[in-house]
Amino acid sequence: MHPPITAVVLAAGKGTRMKSSRAKVLHEVFFQPMVHHVLNTIQETGIDRCVVIVGHQRQEVLRVLQGFSIIPVVQEAQLGTGHAVLCAENACSETDLVMILCGDTPLIQATTLQAMIETHREQRATLTLMTTLLDQPFGYGRILCDARGKVQAIIEEKDATDEQRRIQEINAGIYLVDRSFLFAALGQVGTDNSQGEVYLTDIVAVANRQGLTVHKFVHPQAMDVLGVNSRVELAQAQAVLQHRRNRSLMLSGVTLQAPETILIAPECAIGQDTAIMGNVRISGGTSVGRECWIASGTVLHDCQLGDGVTIGANSVLEHCRIPEGETIPPLTYRSGA
Repeated sequence: MHPPITAVVLAAGKGTRMKSSRAKVLHEVFFQPMVHHVLNTIQETGIDRCVVIVGHQRQEVLRVLQGFSIIPVVQEAQLGTGHAVLCAENACSETDLVMILCGDTPLIQATTLQAMIETHREQRATLTLMTTLLDQPFGYGRILCDARGKVQAIIEEKDATDEQRRIQEINAGIYLVDRSFLFAALGQVGTDNSQGEVYLTDIVAVANRQGLTVHKFVHPQAMDVLGVNSRVELAQAQAVLQHRRNRSLMLSGVTLQAPETILIAPECAIGQDTAIMGNVRISGGTSVGRECWIASGTVLHDCQLGDGVTIGANSVLEHCRIPEGETIPPLTYRSGA
């Protein structure tokens, strides 16, 4: 039996670079608030418990988290990532390992987290941190290693020297840590830095001072593991999730013409040998049968289509049941029935 793992999701921040009055984790990407994607991945990974740290706009964040099995913890003051994790100490008391993630990483995948967990166990590490490489790492904490490649510390951008800023290996912000070490180490971390905050990253230096095993898990695809910090990155994340979804559908036997223009929500079911033309949007738990034809410009929301249905171009159907073999003319608008 492997020791139990608790995931701690950091979702208390404002996200000022989004230029928005809304908390960052509430911004939608591919039909869902971005924090939903993180929680779905944690569920898929098989992690035992999930704690979500809330703060800014906590009531609204908690409202969108209804339906998820989580333990909410409030961070009253924004005193840094280390302080946020400290707020979860009591909620993590029944676990051996803590995985720390950010609520603004909608592209993280269960296979990545599972591989990180396996590596942590194989290395018998006290702390495993995820890193990745960026050609232009502006704004990210740099990974400081010794001559043998062993992690010594993480230095934040604002505290780094010019030489350290040239390092391209950066902190992805995902950690797997032995619980007892984590909270003891955070108790030793001060606020002597440019932000006057408790940096979670400082636990790496604490582990090294104690002679404990610190391992880095290098993920080659930076976009998959880094947070969304702007509207530009939000659009990039949307494109990646859309591509993943459409690729999966095509591999299952669905024809998508111009897939980059087709949006199909994750909860929708599409039957084999159905063909979908460009500029189609399907959402709201719609179910499409086998061997259907959906012409370009169609919008389907909360519909059930039987096998062999044809939908004409630029039709909009909401809350409809279309029986097997029926043809819907172009430019049809129908709501209900």
